[in-house]
Amino acid sequence: MTTTPGSEADGAKPGRVDPTPEHFRRLHPLTPLLRGWGFLALAIGIGGQDALRSGEMGRFGLTALAFAVVGMIAGLLSWWFTRYGFDGDALRIDSGMLNRRSRRVRLDRLQAVDINRPLAGRLLGVSELRLEVAGGGKAEAPLQYLAVDDAVRLRAELLARAAGIDADTPEAPERVVHEVPLDRLVWSTVLSGAFVTGVVFIVGIGVALLFFRDSEVTVGLLSSMLPGVIAIGAALWAQLGRNFAFVLAESPDGYRIRKGLLDTQHQTVPPGRVQGVAMRQPLLWRGKGWVRLDVDVAGYSGESSDDSQRTSTLLPVATYEEAAEVLRQVLPGSDPLSVPLTHAPRPARWLRPIGWKKLAYGVDDHVVVVREGVLYRNLTTVPHAKTQSVRIVQGPLQRRLGLASVHVDTTPGPVDAVIAHRLPAEARAIAEEQAERARLARKTDVPEQWMARYRQQSAPRPDGHADGDSHPAASSERDQE
Repeated sequence: MTTTPGSEADGAKPGRVDPTPEHFRRLHPLTPLLRGWGFLALAIGIGGQDALRSGEMGRFGLTALAFAVVGMIAGLLSWWFTRYGFDGDALRIDSGMLNRRSRRVRLDRLQAVDINRPLAGRLLGVSELRLEVAGGGKAEAPLQYLAVDDAVRLRAELLARAAGIDADTPEAPERVVHEVPLDRLVWSTVLSGAFVTGVVFIVGIGVALLFFRDSEVTVGLLSSMLPGVIAIGAALWAQLGRNFAFVLAESPDGYRIRKGLLDTQHQTVPPGRVQGVAMRQPLLWRGKGWVRLDVDVAGYSGESSDDSQRTSTLLPVATYEEAAEVLRQVLPGSDPLSVPLTHAPRPARWLRPIGWKKLAYGVDDHVVVVREGVLYRNLTTVPHAKTQSVRIVQGPLQRRLGLASVHVDTTPGPVDAVIAHRLPAEARAIAEEQAERARLARKTDVPEQWMARYRQQSAPRPDGHADGDSHPAASSERDQE
């Protein structure tokens, strides 16, 4: 929620924002330095080339210095007028010198809490706290920057308040579920499609150089290697750089992910916030028996494609057995890999000549499962309670062949459940039944204050034993109020 000048708040004069409470805190004092360097980079980018051509390096130095000073002043003013704190059941962030802005992040809408440490932040000992909320188009009110310890404490307090327990409860202990070995991560990068394509492209250009001795042709061929170099670099960064030292852990707060080589990320996804999971297996990974797991999490959907890929990875690479175990933990009460599947009808072969027999779907009491792919295999799982809508889509060729596809929609993201190429009567039945399953499942979905479930499960019975087997040590620590 954003309050701007001109809106009315309870107890405030019309057209004015509520005054910032005295107990609200400011960001880390080094924030102006981290924000101000962007002005210096802009000056170097704009005037650096002209200065090199004209030789007027003295004037360029003064210009760059002026930009740096302006950036520091702007950053200092932004830091001074930005304060944050808790206001009832929301985290409130006030900012702006001339145009005052007050943002309130409702904790019952909290989907995930991330701590990111860019390389410059790691050198200076600061972190960025990002809040993802339901229905948010992007990270809501990121706090740039906090001291590392302050960021960890604030994350623990946010999760505790959102879970309905004492705000002073320390961060819950965790159990490591999976760690990705470095050698496996390296080999999965080497066997990725982008990396192999880049290597083949460069090798092909290298072979062509053996047959051409003309200098102009050689220069042209060398410059054409750039796309291959870019492809290799992108593959190395997307898989190896981002997922370096990848750790997936489980705690009463949710699933925690730690990863990153230069920029490190600490991501926490509360229980029940996973909207869908996709198990993917590229062709070159098949010989190793490796797969990856991607998830949809509400709140991440509005980010850029680059950020979405960064925040949607549940496991970058794992064996089939390891991924299956994590899949069962993320979707409790269901085993998507054992759900019976129904195959597509024979007319589907005209639209999917290769792999139409792999088109299949199935349901159980908790999830809908969709399988597809021959070279690149996908198994998509969507909990009934997380179904946003169900659509029947029929293109012109499908109409000619008497087929239709059913889309089971979750929040926008990498997980896309499409039951492709079904007979129209079957498609209508699938859509109606899935809509009814979703309606019934939402009645028993995980409550907004999810820690109530752990308190109930760990509450002592009359015989002196705890009820349930869900993390008794973690629950007892979290429930000291």
